[in-house]
Amino acid sequence: MYHAVAPDPAPATLGLSVTPEAFAAQMDAVAERGFTPVTTAALAAAWRTGAELPARPVLVTFDDGYEGVHRYALPVLAKYSYVSTVFVTSGWLPGRHDTGGALDTMLSWQQVRELVAAGTEIGGHSHSHPQLDQLDARRLRFEALRCRELVAEELGTAPASFAYPYGYSSRRVRTAVREAGFAQALAVGNALARRRQGPYALERVTVRRSTTVEQFVRHLEGGSVARDFAVDRALTKGYALARRARGAVRGHWI
Repeated sequence: MYHAVAPDPAPATLGLSVTPEAFAAQMDAVAERGFTPVTTAALAAAWRTGAELPARPVLVTFDDGYEGVHRYALPVLAKYSYVSTVFVTSGWLPGRHDTGGALDTMLSWQQVRELVAAGTEIGGHSHSHPQLDQLDARRLRFEALRCRELVAEELGTAPASFAYPYGYSSRRVRTAVREAGFAQALAVGNALARRRQGPYALERVTVRRSTTVEQFVRHLEGGSVARDFAVDRALTKGYALARRARGAVRGHWI
């Protein structure tokens, strides 16, 4: 799971960004070890139908929709003919749908179309990037539906995949995402994706500014994930309990 790819990102995105050089080195590692990137939709379709996946499949995903994905990541992906999935926050992209709030320079819709032309899957990431599990039913439905409608309007095809902002979801959120028309969704979790997680709670591993190539390779091979992300997973559990309490007070946590 990537976010911004940039040499000098905004302070708000720095920690979850990677430099263009780091991203290139990480994709070199993917190639050297014989992994084959697939899109989120392709993975889910294969698991649903029993179709064969390529050897050593891996998902390369980008959340939010930062401009550096087009400027810096796309040429590296194109070098290896790699596909990826970019989850866009529709209200953060500049243009007539822009609601403000973007943390850094975002993709233009034209750049999104160019990503599609290069084989990138575009998924939804909500309209304004809220904590979905803290929203009432009306707002939750709006965030999922509005995002899907705008992506369909701009690209001519409705997105099939979704990623939860901040990785936060609940049974109620997952149901709303499914009812909005998304066929699968990704969380964070900092664990490897497994079929038993179900199509609306597939987990990913975070790549950060501080991630070394050696760590990246270990995680790519499935090693040390639990150990390296032990603090993150503990904090995630704590945040979940706090959000559950807030949701209960508001009367809409399930």
